[in-house]
Amino acid sequence: MFEQIDGTVQAGYGVASGKAEHSPYPKGTIEMQTPIFKARGLDLTACFPGTLNIDISPKRFEILAAPYVFRDVEWAEGFAPENFSFVPCQIIYQHQSFESFVYYPHPETKIGHFQNPSIVEVIAPFISGLKYGDRVIFRADSNQIKIFD
Repeated sequence: MFEQIDGTVQAGYGVASGKAEHSPYPKGTIEMQTPIFKARGLDLTACFPGTLNIDISPKRFEILAAPYVFRDVEWAEGFAPENFSFVPCQIIYQHQSFESFVYYPHPETKIGHFQNPSIVEVIAPFISGLKYGDRVIFRADSNQIKIFD
């Protein structure tokens, strides 16, 4: 069974991709983290080095069982280690499906960055033509993700 919901792509903070003007990570967090996740068993090199922020409001989501959980990831000098979970998902845009991953930095280890509980951060391959405001379908295994009011 799958959880599936329509969502809208929206702008994020720009830190993951390195586009934020005042980010302490000029290359972006995803580019910095990708080799670490690969060494731990998750290869994201085929994905765009940033996140898609998919607004599913008024719904929210919860990770029930993440196949990839990385604890105490030290990825940036001078910053405390963080925990991350990843769940395989699909993003459907203009009738094409893109194999992707929910990217979930655990809030208890990610000090200083608030993420709206109705925003699903996704690491996906580059999707040509996709822009802020576009509608997509988010789909994931219902044993791994729960979508609720």
